[in-house]
Amino acid sequence: MASLGIPQNTIEVLQKYNFNFQKKFGQNFLIDTSVLTRIIDAAEITKDDCVLEIGPGIGTMTQYLAESAREVVAVEIDKALIPILEDTLSAYDNVTVINEDILKVDINRLVQEKNAGKAIKVVANLPYYITTPIIMGLFESGVPLQSITIMVQKEVADRMQVGPGTKDYGALSLAVQYYAKPEIVANVPPNCFIPRPNVGSAVIRLTRHEKPPVEVKDEKHMFALIRASFNQRRKTLVNGLGNAGNLNVSKEKVAAVLEEMGKSPTVRGETFTLEDFALLSNLLLS
Repeated sequence: MASLGIPQNTIEVLQKYNFNFQKKFGQNFLIDTSVLTRIIDAAEITKDDCVLEIGPGIGTMTQYLAESAREVVAVEIDKALIPILEDTLSAYDNVTVINEDILKVDINRLVQEKNAGKAIKVVANLPYYITTPIIMGLFESGVPLQSITIMVQKEVADRMQVGPGTKDYGALSLAVQYYAKPEIVANVPPNCFIPRPNVGSAVIRLTRHEKPPVEVKDEKHMFALIRASFNQRRKTLVNGLGNAGNLNVSKEKVAAVLEEMGKSPTVRGETFTLEDFALLSNLLLS
């Protein structure tokens, strides 16, 4: 099968099927074989692996995954791409294509069926607007995962791996770092895609922690605190949490717990580490 990582081959397939790019799906197809190889290497795909690919597009990366993995399940939302995928993946008998919205797929059931419930690897080239719901959905649903290797907007990749005190630090950084170890493995300029996006992209690998780096009584409570403290970045934690209707916690209580932690009453959420938030949550619940 001709590699779709070569721009000419991608253009031929798109012309053959008169394919129109859908803005609503954020479609940008990768046309750079060296980037494709780096994604496969970063994801450490072997013949033992069952891989879930989200958003295969015309099958560019799917071909590479099929060569390296035991089994690939590719979930594609755009039904116009299904006949193209049947064509570009016709040489591979280890690929299953599902025409569905990944946020509606029962991934746990899929993992049972395809991998006997053992941990899978996820690989994806994700549009900007849906990156966070997909990643958080994978982590929070408790799907058995080894790693997620994804192409995202550069700024989002940066946000996932930064620490306190930086402007990109926020709820996404903390959530990702609670569940996984993030590592940017490649920066990818706009000219590696068709059509060209307006922004740079990056490939980031999130390696799932065996167990979270902090012990917390109630995960949901901790994340509600984190969200409330970044919803109003400029506010002190006392005000940000005291004003958050869903937390039912008084400013006095927050101030008392901060004092117990040895923190200033004017401290802001953006200076708190994951350990700080875990302790804050545990103390507020005690």
